[in-house]
Amino acid sequence: MKCILERKQLALSPPSPRKLSHTRTVVYQGYDRDDGLWDIEAELTDVKTYDFKVPNERLFPANEPIHRLKIRVTLDSRLMIQDIATSMDSIPHPECSGAPHGMHKLIGCTMGPGWRKVINQRVGGEEGCTHLREMLSNMATAAYQTVPASQWHRREMSGIPQPEITSPPYHLGQCHSWAYDSPTTQRAYPMFYKPKLADDALT
Repeated sequence: MKCILERKQLALSPPSPRKLSHTRTVVYQGYDRDDGLWDIEAELTDVKTYDFKVPNERLFPANEPIHRLKIRVTLDSRLMIQDIATSMDSIPHPECSGAPHGMHKLIGCTMGPGWRKVINQRVGGEEGCTHLREMLSNMATAAYQTVPASQWHRREMSGIPQPEITSPPYHLGQCHSWAYDSPTTQRAYPMFYKPKLADDALT
């Protein structure tokens, strides 16, 4: 007997009566540099709708950023970090300004598999900042969205043939749409498509 589950709606239900309290905004942008490198920039802001004060610290008026943090990472074509810069424009404590002191330890590291582990090893715990680490973690996906596509675009604009794809891209097997047996993979990367075996073939 087959159990058929009802498909969930792909939309939020109407919320209960409420009012906005806090907004965190994180923006990632990727830049193709004239020197052949790439910049990935991240900016994080935290804003409350009411006056906010940490005990024994200054008052943050409503709608004024409590955090406004920026990171710029410069990468080469292998996603290896060539340089990194940090800006702490709005911070809740004076001591926060010292949080980026170890960010240079990430120079020479590669944004790829194990990236979060690298972050925790180099700037984890008291050696860094929770918010900067959050930004760094997701910069890898922004880099992956930026660099390979920019490389493809550069070759396209220069009339250079695209190289043959000989190994599966990182994103295959990492989500529902990019499963090895997914129609998405079959369309985009037929050479790596692996159809799912029928149940009767497994018995």
